[in-house]
Amino acid sequence: MAENYTILVCDDEKEITDALEIYLTQEGYNVLKAYDGAQALEILEKEEVHLLLIDLMMPKVDGLTAVLKIRKNMKSSIPIIILSAKGQDTDKIMGLNYGADDYITKPFSPLEMVARVKSQLRRYTSLGTMQETEEENQNVFHSGGLVIDDERKEVTVDGKSVRLTRIEYNILLLLLRNKGKVFSIDEIYEKIWKEEAFCADNTVTVHIRHIREKIEIDPKNPRYLKVMWGIGYKVEDLDQ
Repeated sequence: MAENYTILVCDDEKEITDALEIYLTQEGYNVLKAYDGAQALEILEKEEVHLLLIDLMMPKVDGLTAVLKIRKNMKSSIPIIILSAKGQDTDKIMGLNYGADDYITKPFSPLEMVARVKSQLRRYTSLGTMQETEEENQNVFHSGGLVIDDERKEVTVDGKSVRLTRIEYNILLLLLRNKGKVFSIDEIYEKIWKEEAFCADNTVTVHIRHIREKIEIDPKNPRYLKVMWGIGYKVEDLDQ
């Protein structure tokens, strides 16, 4: 239930944090507030937080730096949604590159914001879970040296552990469970984000690049995660 989840809202504009607090508490969420990235990091060290809404342009520690620290230093996988008035594709891609899960451009609809929060929390609380068919009832999936143990939520390549974000894990699991099958960008987006694909190319492509950087020896010449130009992506079946 919503009241079990705590959301940290971080923005240097008090009016925005107060407004977000109103909308989120109306939905039953607990809300913590911070006004710069440094405060957000301090709160995350002390409190159990289930989702972070964070602005990009802030004093002391900006949003991008905070996101990077959360992912690399704190090794947290909580959903992160960036809020920013900078709506160019390059800014969105940069946010995803740093480890964010979603990006909302200001000004935004409160209903859209709440819907995205719910969507991210739903995926976070069911990390890596996907509806299994009768034929796919095992928990370990592999192609060559790439292995996912979905019960333990572990990814290894040639026996070495690989740390993925929740979205990266779900994308790789989808492709590995269906190794050899090509999924279009729209198919990947709709299956992972659970919503209709709209301008999904950049979002999916960035996550695919991150996955390759983590599982491939040479990401530019991938062994596992292949692109089929003009069609989509697949994990190569190396067990044939």
